Amino acid sequence: MSKTDYDIVVSGGGVAGLTAAALFGNAGFSVLCVDPAPPVTARDAEGSDLRTTAFLQPAQALLDRAGLWARFAPYAAALQIMRIVDAGGATSAPRITKEFDAADISTGPFGWNLPNWLLRRELVAHLQEMANVTFLPGTGFVSLFTREAEARVGLSDGARVRCRLVIAADGRNSPVRAATGVEVKTTRYGQKALAFAVTHPIPHENVSTEIHRSGGPFTLVPLPDYDGRPSSAIVWMEEGPEVRRLQALPVAEFEAAMNERSCMLFGPLTLASRRTVWPIISQLAERMNSERVALVAEAAHVVPPIGAQGLNMSLGDMRVLLELAEAAPERLGDAQMLASYHRRRHFEVVARVKGIDMLNRASMMHAQPLRDARAMTLDAIYSLAPVRKTLMQLGLGARG
Repeated sequence: MSKTDYDIVVSGGGVAGLTAAALFGNAGFSVLCVDPAPPVTARDAEGSDLRTTAFLQPAQALLDRAGLWARFAPYAAALQIMRIVDAGGATSAPRITKEFDAADISTGPFGWNLPNWLLRRELVAHLQEMANVTFLPGTGFVSLFTREAEARVGLSDGARVRCRLVIAADGRNSPVRAATGVEVKTTRYGQKALAFAVTHPIPHENVSTEIHRSGGPFTLVPLPDYDGRPSSAIVWMEEGPEVRRLQALPVAEFEAAMNERSCMLFGPLTLASRRTVWPIISQLAERMNSERVALVAEAAHVVPPIGAQGLNMSLGDMRVLLELAEAAPERLGDAQMLASYHRRRHFEVVARVKGIDMLNRASMMHAQPLRDARAMTLDAIYSLAPVRKTLMQLGLGARG
């Protein structure tokens, strides 16, 4: 690598980091993006991320700004209806089903769903076409030295680069955040999530379905057809020991378990991918900035996968950071800009992390009276149209 001076260094080659590189590169800034692990960009490759990301409505304009939406759109499954099912009775059967329709608040869908492995594939291809963005997969962040005017970043290949802004998009265990000394508060639920894909005989018709019983939600998210059959991505949240038991089951036994848990809403589900396991936590950084450093995405905040909030909060971080950078490019990464970034994002982030924490705790309830109270609350919220519409708008409108 011959170039050693950049406007921005992005640490992290996941969906958030690659999106940040594309967004700031498209805005005219010179960007270096690094990640110690090359991205896995094939569905069935070892280590591929079989989770999905739902880009909510406000994300589309930002992705368009980055030049990414045209790449994503052909693969996107629209999310028109979000169905919430309470199956918390004595048996695993639906007792309350409510459908939240985007048509109640908008002319478009709630958002669009895409597999994470495919997002990485398209993001990497896009960055390769950008003259002012350098992506170095297999090269990671090692060290950080900052002063008022610049940051110096040491890389795992021995190189040292200078920049005006470091964007930490390197995950919940962010090495950049650790180097800044910013503390985090972590909440553990004793939960894990199984992520996998299925096919089913009944079309999903662009309906995202969350089934609540105990342990956490069982969520089916629309995917494009697979091998000629309707397909959905599933995130099945349960307590850790139960997830380990489910992961170890032979396929036929696992399919029987997931069909019972799914209440057969889409007919018999057939496993169509590997089963991957992800830990479930909430985490919040005490602040989202340090000298010459902006924390974004899971380096700043982690939430359980409920309501499609995670990456959309991350895009809210990037939207605000880009607005500040473009408003005063000469101040990129300085103390005033980054203080403004923290001030504009942190209050909303804290509120959303707390809100999702409450929803997750409600979904975990085992005691029958508490599950009954949860069902009554869902029924009451849905019955009050102004409340229902307000909650849908709050879920969508994650603007900083």
